[in-house]
Amino acid sequence: MTENKAYACIFGEGVDLLQAVGLAGIPCVSVSPPGAVPRFSRFCRAAVMWHDPLREAEALLKALLEFARTVDEPPVLFYQGDEDTLFVSRFRSELAPHYRFVIPDASLVEDLIDKDRFEAFARRLSLPVPSSTTLRPDAPPSAEMGITFPALVKPIARQLATESWRSLAGHAKAVQVASLDELTRVWRQAASNDTSLLVQQLIAGDENRIESYHVYVDSRGDVAGEFTGRKVRTFPVRFGHSSALEISAEEDVRTLGADLVKRIGLRGVAKLDFKRDPSGKLYLLEANPRFSLWHHLGAVAGVNLPALVYADLTGRPRPTRATARPGVGWSKPLEDLRAVRAAGAPLRTWLSWTIGARARSGFATDDPMLVVGWALRKVRRRVGGRHVLPSAAPSR
Repeated sequence: MTENKAYACIFGEGVDLLQAVGLAGIPCVSVSPPGAVPRFSRFCRAAVMWHDPLREAEALLKALLEFARTVDEPPVLFYQGDEDTLFVSRFRSELAPHYRFVIPDASLVEDLIDKDRFEAFARRLSLPVPSSTTLRPDAPPSAEMGITFPALVKPIARQLATESWRSLAGHAKAVQVASLDELTRVWRQAASNDTSLLVQQLIAGDENRIESYHVYVDSRGDVAGEFTGRKVRTFPVRFGHSSALEISAEEDVRTLGADLVKRIGLRGVAKLDFKRDPSGKLYLLEANPRFSLWHHLGAVAGVNLPALVYADLTGRPRPTRATARPGVGWSKPLEDLRAVRAAGAPLRTWLSWTIGARARSGFATDDPMLVVGWALRKVRRRVGGRHVLPSAAPSR
């Protein structure tokens, strides 16, 4: 094993969390499908076959336990999707003897991830969230519900955002509706696929009004590391996925984020998303108790939250406490090019941002094989099978 270090097992097909962990000199294992881009990273020393964390949980658990038996020191788990987080939380007792990880209490994980439960949870704690209503497949929207338009509509659970949702929203996370008739049309299509919806107060402003607080709270309840950031662009332009991000230094975001983490009683890592309305008021959109692509940007800006977690779990010294440098940027270059074009901005906007970004998703000059992995993913056929790949045994 490299320098007698515990391996970091990183869930998912995204490369940013793996890059954050790898930049700290930690040997990484990719828990992902065959041919996934993270497997091409210079930081990736081994791979474990990824299964759908919820639909094939037992198979994934078996693969992870088989891998743990091949190494000398219990690996550290890093999870970054909702499904990954639920898997680790629900199988914590089975994983704990063989892996090390930080995660909030099981009930809190469920409260934060499920949008329906989060609505009730937020009301109970008087969190500053937009007003919202849940629509079930068996109960159409009505004027008596008092919904204010325009409103935002999103599926209750992200794993339900399937082809039926894409037919409504494309690749956007939500859709905007201007009337009860429009809402009814969206509900009817969702109901035909047994999908519940969250109808939420629309906070005015573009996606660059979305700001975030990122934190690691250790087992004592102390903030071991934190930083704030904001979205610059998304694709699609409205309600899309991040394509350009930036570290910020907004004290009200940090103060409110730290206060809410205490009120929630969270231990571990979290990302709190806010939207700033035209008056400057911050609304909490969601609180995600997991790692994220943001940790790549945080690492290059001086605050590597995964490295802090790894140090605590393995009994190694923590990296020196630092403050993230404001203005450091992250780019997902090809998606950001699409975002710039969709917004009608000049190409030089994209070019200057991409050149200036300290963190680029999948396009790192010090990790060139990621580009090869990305290109192959575009052309290869899907690979079947349900087994641990031959590369699952780590090199020594």
